[in-house]
Amino acid sequence: MSDLTGELIDGRYQLQKLIAAGGMASIYAAMDTRLDRLVAVKIMHPHLANDEEFVNRFIKEAKATAALSHPNVVSVQDQGWNEGGSPAVFIVMEYIDGNTLRDYLFERGSLSVEEVLRFIIPVVSALAEAHSLGIIHRDIKPENILISKDGRVKIADFGLARGAQLGSTQTVESSVVLGSVSYLSPEQVQRGISDSRSDIYSLGIVLFELLTGRKPYEGETPIQIAYKHVNDRVPSVKTIKADIPENIDAVITKATSPNPDQRYRDARELLNALRSIQEAIDPRKRQLSLELDLPIPPARSNKRSKAPKGEIRIGTQVIDRVKSMTQPIKSPETSSTAEIRRRVSKRVKRNRIIASLVVVSLAAGGWYQFLGPGSQIAIPSVVGMSVADAKSEITQIGLLADVSSQDFSEDVDKGLVLTSIPGGGGHLSKGGIVHLVLSKGKERIAIPSVTGLTQDAATTALINAGLKVGNISQAFDMTIPADAIASTNPAIGSPVRRNSVVDLVVSKGIEQIAIASYVGKSSDQATNELTDAGFVVKSAFAYSETTPAGAVISQDPSTSGTAPKGSTVTVVISRGTQFVFIPNLFSLSESAARTSLESLQLKVSVKKIGSKKLKKVTGISPKVGTKVKRGTVIVITLS
Repeated sequence: MSDLTGELIDGRYQLQKLIAAGGMASIYAAMDTRLDRLVAVKIMHPHLANDEEFVNRFIKEAKATAALSHPNVVSVQDQGWNEGGSPAVFIVMEYIDGNTLRDYLFERGSLSVEEVLRFIIPVVSALAEAHSLGIIHRDIKPENILISKDGRVKIADFGLARGAQLGSTQTVESSVVLGSVSYLSPEQVQRGISDSRSDIYSLGIVLFELLTGRKPYEGETPIQIAYKHVNDRVPSVKTIKADIPENIDAVITKATSPNPDQRYRDARELLNALRSIQEAIDPRKRQLSLELDLPIPPARSNKRSKAPKGEIRIGTQVIDRVKSMTQPIKSPETSSTAEIRRRVSKRVKRNRIIASLVVVSLAAGGWYQFLGPGSQIAIPSVVGMSVADAKSEITQIGLLADVSSQDFSEDVDKGLVLTSIPGGGGHLSKGGIVHLVLSKGKERIAIPSVTGLTQDAATTALINAGLKVGNISQAFDMTIPADAIASTNPAIGSPVRRNSVVDLVVSKGIEQIAIASYVGKSSDQATNELTDAGFVVKSAFAYSETTPAGAVISQDPSTSGTAPKGSTVTVVISRGTQFVFIPNLFSLSESAARTSLESLQLKVSVKKIGSKKLKKVTGISPKVGTKVKRGTVIVITLS
């Protein structure tokens, strides 16, 4: 776009000089003529101002940053449209007089652990605040981290931010176009899906680059780099610089895990880990924390029941003390009783004789059985004892014991005595043998594998195993053919009691799902709806002069009919036009000019002339504003 230096924007902001330019907007140092203060004004390129999606994202950047109140976030002060003069959509931001973290990397190559922590902890602190509000940055990179001349660290450019209070924004595929592919998480590349853990991945890559002076992956094209993020594991920083501490290496390894569930949950967790490392390096960083919220112990009642003197109170009753006095006991009067003699009949005499004989017989038999020669030994109960203890108990009373058999029991543990023959309470002659029956423990039958069998075959297998067939239901299954057994409840292999009921689930085969057309729609919508429908979504990217960036160019299979659930649907996503306009780079340093061109995916060739130590851009070929393909070599002349 043309240089707007000197323009008065919105009748208020006087543009003084161009300080940065990117694929979406240019940033100017400007004077707020109403408040007489220096500000930064970010102005969208005119050729994008008619693209509603870009304008919405530009406005949402202002909303995202304005929603944050944190000392390490570049604050947004205003947003609007320039209605007088050059048409422009703009954002007014806090002016930071300093450099980007990228400039430090260009100058230093790599940083020490202490310097990295000093720079990165404020950034993570700001992101922790953003994550707590549900705002995801989605474009963390050294270019978006600013360091003022007085050492303050600020994070900028929430142009790709998203969150519940912001609504959806430009699809993440567009960030590939804007040149942030080196910091994208695998899930952003594959599915266009991001959350706080995606920011954690980007922070891990930034930490890697700060410590080693290089990015983990290099490639000739963004697609090659994106492919490595998805299919490779970020290498350990210690393989590049062996003197890096283990705890820093562990933090980066966790933050850059390909599996989001294995990363830090949000920036707050990462911040705690980094502060712990910083405190270990410099104990002066540790802050004292006093736990003052101590629980109040429960009040204890001091009230006790008191009994009056002379009484002992027990519960609610009062018992008189026993007095040391005795009282005479009065005996009842006695009276004489006359004896009554009766004549006993012969019949009564006979019954008395019979009863006497019965008693004598029972007494003789009992003596013989229990005390005489025919007496037997009573068997004690040994149920639940170990074999050794049971045998010891039995042999002590003159009997013998052996183990005759085993049986299952739900109550007696395996190896202990389940019962005896004869049982406890029975009798044996001296030297008799008590047969012990041991417990085999609880009987459990493993449900046999019936997956893939017909219903009849599965029923037979379960009955043969000592089980019963319960309810039979049907369900779709991705791997089991229709009419075959897909699963059981309880699951196959589960231990159950004999005669337990097992439910069977019969497969209905693979579910067929109708495919909708997503051509021309956003890739986010296509990915989310196809995934929710049960398809595996594979993304491919291509340039298109007719389909806007982030929209679907084509899909395979198409919308003719249905496809099996779980099958793969490939969507080709537009990267937008393959042409870009060469920005105005005059008076920029080599590093700033190179960054600006590379962000547009242009290649840079540098020609240096003259003897000046600090050279600036004095020539650009092709000229400013020329429309060229991405990947074109741009020659900049420095003098």
